[in-house]
Amino acid sequence: MVEGKLNYLGKKKWIDSHAHIDKLKPGVSEILDSAEKAGVFCILTIGTEREDWDHVISLCKSHPQIYGTLGLHPHTAKNFNQDSEQFLRESLTLNKIVALGEIGLDYYYKNSDLQTQKEIFEKQLSIAQDFNMPVQIHTREAEEDTAFFLKKFKGRVRGLIHCFTSSYHLAKQALDCGFNISFSGILTFKNAQSLRETCKKIPLDRLHIETDSPFLSPEPYRGRENEPAHVSLVAQQVAQLHSVDGQALSHQLKQNTWDLFPKIKRGEACRERV
Repeated sequence: MVEGKLNYLGKKKWIDSHAHIDKLKPGVSEILDSAEKAGVFCILTIGTEREDWDHVISLCKSHPQIYGTLGLHPHTAKNFNQDSEQFLRESLTLNKIVALGEIGLDYYYKNSDLQTQKEIFEKQLSIAQDFNMPVQIHTREAEEDTAFFLKKFKGRVRGLIHCFTSSYHLAKQALDCGFNISFSGILTFKNAQSLRETCKKIPLDRLHIETDSPFLSPEPYRGRENEPAHVSLVAQQVAQLHSVDGQALSHQLKQNTWDLFPKIKRGEACRERV
């Protein structure tokens, strides 16, 4: 449970727009109990490779507050094949699979070669267009090529740039192409002043918050395993940067989520079955 909670926390305040619940060590019930106590009422758990897609679907079936996304992360782009594409296309029609992702480009680790990453990123954007599905995009040290594909699919695919750490230049291009920006616990790090300045420039109606659990715990939990409950601390940082109160921020972030991911049911209706 989050210690030193925000003084405006209450029930049904926050949505964690990007978490990897299948990678968390505590049991799912414990994670969800902690999240509920911190005011987190909805969590998007993210599929990154064929091996975790079934688990994502199972979590969505079993827990009304969990929705899912499916996609091949740039690290595993090399594993994209006809079977994974068929499964992806079949599964995107499920009620609680709300986006295609996590997809994108990662030129830091290069676990898949760059040409393959670009080809599979474009392929998955095309699938998203076919299904009129939003996407969740990962980008690291690939700003120029990321912007190229955002522009190529402008007006045809929407989504968000998750765990944003890039320049305001890329953020502005993403916004111009109809994409939203999601911030993680990195926003609270002492050395993230430039990112905080970028956050100030993002319109509140184009902004999301996330944990990227189990990674990137915000201060004061940096270095420990992250969990969806900690998204409230990201919310606190965003509220301070934008000089808004918690109630107004909560209302706007929920509206942003419902607008971008229309398959997510509003309010108490987070009960749709897969």
